[in-house]
Amino acid sequence: MTATGSDLFDQAPHDPAGLPLATRLRPRTLDEYAGQSHVLGPGSPLRKALQEGRLGSLILWAPPGCGKTTLAHLIAGAAGAHVESLSAVAAGVADVRRVAQAAVERRRLHGRPTLLILDEIHHFNRSQQDSLLGYLEDGTLTLVGATTENPFVTLAPALLSRARVIPLRPLTPVDLEGLIERALRVDRELSPRNLALEPEARDHLVRSADGDARLALNALESAALMTPDGDPITLAAVEAVLQRPAIRYDRKGDYHFDSISAFIKSVRGSDSDAALHYLARMLEAGEDPRFIVRRLLILASEDVGNAEPQGLVVASAAAQAVAMLGMPEARIVLAQATTFLAEAPKSNRAYLGINRAMADLKDRPWPPVPLPLRNAPTEGLKKLGHGQGYQNPHDAPGGWVNFDYLPPGFASQPYYEPTDRGYERRMQERRERQQPPTPCE
Repeated sequence: MTATGSDLFDQAPHDPAGLPLATRLRPRTLDEYAGQSHVLGPGSPLRKALQEGRLGSLILWAPPGCGKTTLAHLIAGAAGAHVESLSAVAAGVADVRRVAQAAVERRRLHGRPTLLILDEIHHFNRSQQDSLLGYLEDGTLTLVGATTENPFVTLAPALLSRARVIPLRPLTPVDLEGLIERALRVDRELSPRNLALEPEARDHLVRSADGDARLALNALESAALMTPDGDPITLAAVEAVLQRPAIRYDRKGDYHFDSISAFIKSVRGSDSDAALHYLARMLEAGEDPRFIVRRLLILASEDVGNAEPQGLVVASAAAQAVAMLGMPEARIVLAQATTFLAEAPKSNRAYLGINRAMADLKDRPWPPVPLPLRNAPTEGLKKLGHGQGYQNPHDAPGGWVNFDYLPPGFASQPYYEPTDRGYERRMQERRERQQPPTPCE
């Protein structure tokens, strides 16, 4: 699609019937634009720069239906630029080169800049992203890229250094309610029909859209088609259109990582209800249960540790059961392991201990293994002192020998310090009963 910025916004309200409601209702001014008050509120620097047409290249990062494409066209209109739109799903380097060549000619003949709107920019690989750099550097093109994926992960640093990232947020319920009322009031196809939404229908539509304006407006239009002129749009009509709330989740994107992060932090924080909430969200979205149980295995050692040694046993059994059962039965196993670990006493001391020990080895030379601890499979090694002085704890009263097994010089800090929680309390009490060990020479 190719259109000028001003043509693009004059075009939508006069299009013939048949376009989706979300397209017909596309705003032509910032005052009509819904949401994003955190970056586009009155008097904000971004709004002022947009109105003055001096934003430069941008990456708009947001979930679907938050107004990325609409905002891109508003930016183009404010800049008075010629607009070229491409989708990175289907376009390639040749398309970028074609747009750039036309932009050079247009600037030479008319002095008019070209703004390239590149939707789903995260689908461009690194070579394709690199093809944009020179054109952005010399001003041939101004870029407005739109993406639902984290640009700091999917886009090359060289491209990010030439484009400002603007994170957008899902629309609030108030934003969506305003859009719905505006559609019923001003849309040329809906407003003559004197339709209104029942309060329960509006609440369900807003809740199910979950911040997605496109979903809300398209569902409203579908429900309106089921409703006679002058009648209210009922909850039953909205339910028939939506079937169920929309699930926003990408198994390779931010929602995937944010959900598992919230899940693990809830288990670590001993909040079973919150942990089950995030577990249910992931399972409803189709997350691989094997991925979830692998994270529980890590947590069982990292966060529960020796405060409840059975935690690792339960997590390991859950991993085996999940692999054998699959969904939907695996949800039951995951729920049991999740609640067991959430309610268990917590200790990360084993995790901290191994980190300290490994850090110690990086910061100082490694001394030899003390002779009493060395293996002595032959008489020759025994004559060299291997194994001499070692006392087997099984032969000592209480099964413990007063002996320091660390090499000399490595007793500067304890690596493992049991807490006073769960089973580690017993470990700490045993330590307190013991005398300081004799250094190992």
